[in-house]
Amino acid sequence: MKRVSLVRIMLVLTAMATMTFTGCGYNTMQQQEEKVFKAWGDVEATLQRRADLIPNLVETVKGYAAHERETLEGVINARSKATSVKLSTDELSDPAAVERFQQSQGALSSALSRLMVVVERYPDLKANETFKDLQNQLEGTENRINVARQRYNAAVETFNSSIRSFPNSLTNSILLHLKRKEYIKADEAARTAPKVKF
Repeated sequence: MKRVSLVRIMLVLTAMATMTFTGCGYNTMQQQEEKVFKAWGDVEATLQRRADLIPNLVETVKGYAAHERETLEGVINARSKATSVKLSTDELSDPAAVERFQQSQGALSSALSRLMVVVERYPDLKANETFKDLQNQLEGTENRINVARQRYNAAVETFNSSIRSFPNSLTNSILLHLKRKEYIKADEAARTAPKVKF
C-alpha cells in the first residue's frame, strides 16, 4: 500500500515538474535566440549581396557605356574618312581610286551596321537605360537590406521580451543566462545618402 502511494506521489511530482519545465520557456528562448541569429545571417547575406552586386553593376554599366561610345566613335570616324575620300568623275576609271572610295564607304557601312544592331537591340542606345537599371538594382538592394534589418529587429524584440517575461526570466537567470540582443539602429553616416561615382 505504501508502495502504491509512493508511486502515485512520484508520478504526480514528475507530472508537475514536467508541466513546470514545459511552461518555463527553456526551449522557446533558445528557439527565439536561433531566430535572432538567422535574422542576423539574413542581414549579413543581404549586405554581402550589395557588396558583390554594386561593383559588378558599376563595371557592367561602364563596360556598356564604353561599348556605345566605341560604336558611336566608330561611326563618326568612318563618316569622317568616308567624306574625306573624294571620287571625281575623272577618277571613275581608276580602279585604285574606286577601291579606296569603296573601302571608306564600306567602313562607314560596317560602322553603321554595328550601330543599327545596337539601336535594334537597344532602341534608346541604352546607356541611359543601363544607368536606370543600376539605379533600380541599387534601390532594390537597399530595400532588401531594410527588410532584413526590420526582420532582425522583430526577432530581437520577440527574444528580448521573452527573456524578460515571467517565468522565462526565472529560467533564464537560473539556467540559460542569455543576454539581451541589440537592435540595428541607423548610424550618423546613414543620415547622408550614399553617392555612386562613375
